[in-house]
Amino acid sequence: MKILGTNRLLSRYLTMIFLRMFALMLGGLLAIVYLFDTLELLRRADGRGDVGLGLLMKMGLYKLPEVGQMLLPFAILFAAMASFWWLARRHELTAMRAAGYSAWQFVAPLVTAAMAIGFIHIMLIHPLTARAIQHYQGLEAEYLGQHRKLVTVSQQGLWLREADSGGEVIIHADSVALGDWTLKGVTALFYDEVGDFTRRLDAQSALLQPGRWVFHNATIRETGTPAQFYPAYTLATELTLADIQESFSDPDTISFWQLPAFIHTLKDTGLETAPMEVYYQSLLAQPLLLAAMILLAATVSLRPPRFQRALFMVLTGMTSGFVVFFMSSFLRALGGSHQLPVVLAAWSTGVIVLLGSVTWLLNTEDG
Repeated sequence: MKILGTNRLLSRYLTMIFLRMFALMLGGLLAIVYLFDTLELLRRADGRGDVGLGLLMKMGLYKLPEVGQMLLPFAILFAAMASFWWLARRHELTAMRAAGYSAWQFVAPLVTAAMAIGFIHIMLIHPLTARAIQHYQGLEAEYLGQHRKLVTVSQQGLWLREADSGGEVIIHADSVALGDWTLKGVTALFYDEVGDFTRRLDAQSALLQPGRWVFHNATIRETGTPAQFYPAYTLATELTLADIQESFSDPDTISFWQLPAFIHTLKDTGLETAPMEVYYQSLLAQPLLLAAMILLAATVSLRPPRFQRALFMVLTGMTSGFVVFFMSSFLRALGGSHQLPVVLAAWSTGVIVLLGSVTWLLNTEDG
């Protein structure tokens, strides 16, 4: 019982050290990012008299969680390195080893804490982050002239909005054939410059060609005039396929809890789902990745102080972190382009780092 109580006390002590370091690292990284983001927003708002500093600082805060998600693995890695280094400098790691504790016993509490942070992030923080990013994009479109997304996908199908020569047109399609990007079951609603409805177009299908939409078997209804049928009806457009694909919902703006339903809706509409599925699986894999970052930190931070140099440790940790980041981004890109299975693309980084770190520790520690 005494040993069990000692283990619990040690675990609590190590966890508190790690959490303090984590708060310090994440807070410091976010502060730096917030400063540069605000300066960039100031540059973009130059010459706009209706955009004040208070609004830009608010926009910077709304944007911060988006970057925070990317920084989370780095904050975990650096916090673990700082924790182990601090314990080593105070010779507490040496004392733990002398008391019979193995490296795994003082790494395990940090692994548990990192996984808990991962679960809290995907279940609680991510939905709030999605809302914040939506607010930022809305303010950006309103005050900085950034265009809102052109495409919205819902259970009713695909909705596309673009400017028309006399106002605006909203196009709805029940489904999409991705091969040639043909819209099926099409309805187009036309509005004038003041937002008044002018006419409606119903078509069996529509095909996006360079500089124009071609509607097949189209019927046009205008107020006060009989319906007119056209075997083929063309509508000028400045949109390209790339414009439409780039305007799809950013995964970061969709809550973790809403992602499965959104992916299902994309499938029903006939749209590409691989990038969204990779993103969702990456969120599920995040606790594993954060645990792997703890073990990665242990491989470069557990040596006695006389064998290490602080600068070397920092450089090694930064290099390792960037390698993990680029490997994760590369594998996710392969998964999003169907060159790797979705699950493999999302989970491989965490598994590789975990197995590599465990192998290293088994060869250098007493186990």
